[in-house]
Amino acid sequence: MQEAGSVGIVETKYLTFAEPPNEMVLECGRPLGPITLAYETYGELNQAKDNAILIVHALSGDAHAAGYHHPGDKQPGWWDIMIGPGKAFDTRKYFVICCNVIGGCQGSTGPSSINPQTGRPYGLSFPIVTVRDWVNTQKVLIDHLGIEQLLCVAGGSSGGMQVLQWVVSYPDRVRLAIPIATTSKLSAQAIAFNEVGRQAIQSDPNWREGDYYGKMVPRRGLAIARMIGHITYLSERSMHQKFGRKLQDKTVYGYNFLTDFQVESYLRYKGDHFVKRFDANSYLYITKAMDYFDLTQAYGSLEEAFAGVQAKFLVISFSSDWLFPTYQSKEIVSALRRVDAYVIFTEIQTDYGHDAFLLESEQLSSLITNFLSHGWNQKA
Repeated sequence: MQEAGSVGIVETKYLTFAEPPNEMVLECGRPLGPITLAYETYGELNQAKDNAILIVHALSGDAHAAGYHHPGDKQPGWWDIMIGPGKAFDTRKYFVICCNVIGGCQGSTGPSSINPQTGRPYGLSFPIVTVRDWVNTQKVLIDHLGIEQLLCVAGGSSGGMQVLQWVVSYPDRVRLAIPIATTSKLSAQAIAFNEVGRQAIQSDPNWREGDYYGKMVPRRGLAIARMIGHITYLSERSMHQKFGRKLQDKTVYGYNFLTDFQVESYLRYKGDHFVKRFDANSYLYITKAMDYFDLTQAYGSLEEAFAGVQAKFLVISFSSDWLFPTYQSKEIVSALRRVDAYVIFTEIQTDYGHDAFLLESEQLSSLITNFLSHGWNQKA
């Protein structure tokens, strides 16, 4: 399994903190504890502890960003194309960390976790979490690892939101920041898509107001939510190039409501595959956290939010991303430049839409490699 460029076999680790009576007070005002974070690390932390990079994941991501969990594992981590020896986040040089956000369902505390006060899964009794809460818990992990300052925080989509929150909440703890295909606040259109997905889940008879654990899960609702979301991650051109109007195992229309087109089959596959690994309640909580994200709300303007940042920035957008279009990245860049922050901006020309950061890209890899190397060489 130790193929060239792979970090090989990796193990998910767990950190538990905020034990009662020392619970963490969340942005919503409610306490939460104990809190467990699932995380993975790749590479070695150097003696100076100044080579650490935090990778933050998007909506359906997890702590498993690179490598394999066992020798027979056929599916590497979600950003394996970018993390490993000789890759953009070169583990021969950097110590890379990735953790699952709270509210999730893949190792970190979330609605499917057991509420110690009741002995049953939290369900909807789990408190609403925000991007700021995610970052605050990540800071606890970074402190636990003995890292005073991160060399870099990087991530795409809602991961990019976390990058921006990091540099605002903890400006002295981040040297370099790489927000990719992201925004400083979710648009009405993006909130609308999230709400349709949530309504699909909540309309499923098996949802039972979130109390479905140990029973039939709301598979159909979650699958539809994923189908809706997946459409927004692609571009019209990429869908046309991949599917066009090709029929699925047919030469003529079936004249019924079964699957006729390849694109229909693809979306159903994506939805069915998603429900095998994700929790419906977590989908509600994570999309709501994204909806609430707005850096201007607490500060009055994006410029004021960035007034104290100390990091250097590489901001990347994709030309065909209509979920988080380039103009939203340019708003971030403009605000950073108004406060005299160091910022490099690149719009990558691609037909792959919002999900382009998850796909093989020589240009993306080169941009990140050069930015990290420049920042590393100027560490003072």
